[in-house]
Amino acid sequence: ELMSIAIDHPYSIYAETLRSVRLASDVLLQETPCRVIGVVSALPGEGKTFTAINLALSLALEKDHSVVLVDGDAPKPHVSQAFGIGSEPGLLDLLINPAMPVKSAVLPTDVRGLYLLPIGRRSESATELLASARMRQVIDELERLDGNLIVLLDSPPILLTSEAQVLASLFGQAVVVVRAGGTPQQAVVDALGLIGEGPHVGLVLNQALHDNNVGGYYGYGYGDGFLDSTQ
Repeated sequence: ELMSIAIDHPYSIYAETLRSVRLASDVLLQETPCRVIGVVSALPGEGKTFTAINLALSLALEKDHSVVLVDGDAPKPHVSQAFGIGSEPGLLDLLINPAMPVKSAVLPTDVRGLYLLPIGRRSESATELLASARMRQVIDELERLDGNLIVLLDSPPILLTSEAQVLASLFGQAVVVVRAGGTPQQAVVDALGLIGEGPHVGLVLNQALHDNNVGGYYGYGYGDGFLDSTQ
């Protein structure tokens, strides 16, 4: 069973930070017509996918909109693995076959308002497919499925893959996950530089230690939540 901090532990520090990210996202959604949020990290092992899944669950709890969580990390499709989805058609299939309806690859979950677009069948040309013009078409079609739908994309680490840099151009918002005491400062600076000035960018500090055991998640609290990179 998939563990959800947002649902199972709603009063933990982690859940409170997710609410902060969610509220910041709500404000930005009112300012920009782009409903695509990318969850990225500079390097592997930062907690990116864990954050993406729980942010998707947190956003889906709202009544105003639904969420489709897109697994865009072809080398390490942890979102698809977490939901126990193996060979179901998904994102890569849509990119290979433009005639395939986007809606046909979007799967419902047990959480009302939360849908999943898995990575799909593995392809040796995954890098080229994710960086192709077809990727933008798929995202556009997802947005058109529902006027209140948020597209939340789990992206590959931006410093290690060229496709992640292309995907960043699709984001209206980018949530950059940084591991406290682990991610080099220069890596964060370089990642922000590659994301560019197009999307609104926020940082989530992962695994920041706290002095008390709030909600049973000592050592896995979050820092200051969603921080505007311009501040």
